[in-house]
Amino acid sequence: MSDPKPFRFLAEARAISTGPELAEQARRAEAIGYHALVIPDHLIPQIAPIPGLAWMAAATERLRIASFVHNNDLRHPAVLAQDLATLDVLSGGRLDVAIGAGWNKPEYDAIGLQFDPTPVRQARLIEAVAVLKGAFGPSPFSFAGEHYTITELDGQPKPIQQPHPPFLIGGGGRKTLELAAREAQIVGLAPRILSGQRSDPNSLTLAATIEKIAWVREAAGDRFDDLEFNIYPSTTNVSVTDNALAEARELAAALAGRTATDVSAEELLESPQIFINSLDGFEAKFRRLRDELGISSIMVGEMGPFDPLVERLAGR
Repeated sequence: MSDPKPFRFLAEARAISTGPELAEQARRAEAIGYHALVIPDHLIPQIAPIPGLAWMAAATERLRIASFVHNNDLRHPAVLAQDLATLDVLSGGRLDVAIGAGWNKPEYDAIGLQFDPTPVRQARLIEAVAVLKGAFGPSPFSFAGEHYTITELDGQPKPIQQPHPPFLIGGGGRKTLELAAREAQIVGLAPRILSGQRSDPNSLTLAATIEKIAWVREAAGDRFDDLEFNIYPSTTNVSVTDNALAEARELAAALAGRTATDVSAEELLESPQIFINSLDGFEAKFRRLRDELGISSIMVGEMGPFDPLVERLAGR
């Protein structure tokens, strides 16, 4: 493995707040050492990502901005390309393009949007990435796919970052991770989603993560060493605690029965997606994941619990 990449920490801003409150949160994230402040893309009580990201960029000088992540099905990619390129221009080149196939069926149901089978949503995402990159390119482009048709569109404005801002594409299934391996600069490692919109406990394990990275390595070829791997908390809330094993046992009991094979508390504690530990335990875990698996980008959820660790490790 090549030399480990420096730690980059991302925090989440989703609470409905005033502009000055959001600006102060962004300035505080920048001062602490967070690499980026991100906003989810859901139709739930939260601020919308595009205007929120613009406000955060205006309040800061170095902090990067991104959605985590845009649901491709909520916007036509040519429209999203214009929004994102505008954000990159307004921020002076501090945007990351994070996008996924969409997964939260209740949101689709609430607005009468068809929730297609996973292979269809994945295929649409593949085409959307091509449209985004085409719109970011230097000249008019055309695209003829199953889901999108573009005819001599010259996307405007052009992003400052060329040939395009960094892409973050993540998932728990092989097809989406292979797309990330080919097209993204940052690969998000996520659990697979079972029917009923629940995560697959076996997809949370360290062994499953190693398998996902192997899929990426095979698909990425020569570009593998340049990729950055991202993890984020999933399945349960973040818990900074001195009683990690007891909490992990409670979580293991709650997850029991979702699949034919249950996961143990010990497997959950070593999972890259389960954030239950003391701060010292998290530091040891993050260092191990980076040194052994190359995972250096970490979205920690809301600011606060991890701030002391971010101050200690960011950029190192």
